[in-house]
Amino acid sequence: MDQLQTLTSWIKDSESIVFFGGAGTSTESGIPDFRSAAGLYQTEHQSPYPPEEMLSRTFFMSSPDIFFDFYRSKMIHPQAQPNGAHLLLAELEQQGKLKAVITQNIDGLHQKAGSRRVLELHGSIHRNYCMDCARDYGLEQIVASKDIVPRCPDCGGIVRPDVVLYEEELDYTVLTESVEAIRGADLLLIGGTSLTVHPAASLITYFRGRHTVLLNGEPTPYDRRANLIITDRIGQVLGKVGELLRES
Repeated sequence: MDQLQTLTSWIKDSESIVFFGGAGTSTESGIPDFRSAAGLYQTEHQSPYPPEEMLSRTFFMSSPDIFFDFYRSKMIHPQAQPNGAHLLLAELEQQGKLKAVITQNIDGLHQKAGSRRVLELHGSIHRNYCMDCARDYGLEQIVASKDIVPRCPDCGGIVRPDVVLYEEELDYTVLTESVEAIRGADLLLIGGTSLTVHPAASLITYFRGRHTVLLNGEPTPYDRRANLIITDRIGQVLGKVGELLRES
């Protein structure tokens, strides 16, 4: 039995699947990841500051204009569409098999594909709020703003994205729900993540189910934990798995 057939069989036999994903889940949708050779941290940008520094809370507070210039040009992809991975996960949730998507991504593509229980560890570009009066704003208002640093029309405060920057803590409720979901799963699918960003990566250590499947193009520190490793593109892989599931 080849890898795709094995994965298809495990999905058919599972009743409680959890997906844990990272930036590689969305690369086939045209959104660059962070740490690969073609990733965001390797590409040229006009700013002399490294991306890791520009995406920190300290830098955001001191240089919001440079932060937003980078954020708008590199982090926002409003035209991106879900790929085969997002679509299959949403389908599995509709069937009652998949209990949660836990994602490090901020792009909202899982929700666009139809997934409902999405635990966003690092927030979302689609949620924004005024730092002074707490008024909420959608992504379309940030994109439409003519100012580099978006401002609240009510009070003039900076409107920041509801994303977790370096030096900021993850939401405790989201972390707790993620741990509970992973503990209750019988099949853990891990996709498109280097598993080097903590505390997010350490969440998978709570898994006590039958099978761990790792779908990632590069080796990770957790490869030894996987029962199955598939290195092909995750969107193509899960798209084909979806076809096999429907055929059976």
